[in-house]
Amino acid sequence: MNKSLFWIGIVVVIVIIIATVMSGIGQAPTGSGTKGDLIVEVPPYGEAATQAPAAPVAASVKEFTIIGSNYSFAPATLTVKQGDTVTIIFKNNDGFHDLKIDEFQAATKQIKAGAEDSITFIADKAGTFEYYCSVGKHRQMGMKGTLIVE
Repeated sequence: MNKSLFWIGIVVVIVIIIATVMSGIGQAPTGSGTKGDLIVEVPPYGEAATQAPAAPVAASVKEFTIIGSNYSFAPATLTVKQGDTVTIIFKNNDGFHDLKIDEFQAATKQIKAGAEDSITFIADKAGTFEYYCSVGKHRQMGMKGTLIVE
């Protein structure tokens, strides 16, 4: 390995980070209600001089409140964009329930009526996914909903 190429790559990454931080200083918030994150792709070792950094990609934070009642969720469908950070606040109105989304390893605690819990995850896969209550046969009795990641 060539150590000078390694150090050149490190210097390029540091310059990109400094430029990114400096370009955001003094800018007023947009007030859009979403949080944008800058994602910079670092090329593999030895390619720093031949590739330009990737353009910034804005990700949103989406927050939903889902009400659980005996054998149903409201709303029954949530839609987000791939890459969004998703927070679901689960409020239980009746019985003993939880909310799970297997594909994102997201699950609330099992909670009794009047309680609430929340989960946060990154919707890093596109598709249609089921969220459901894992208590007893609640899922089979219709306590499920749909998460659409576009």
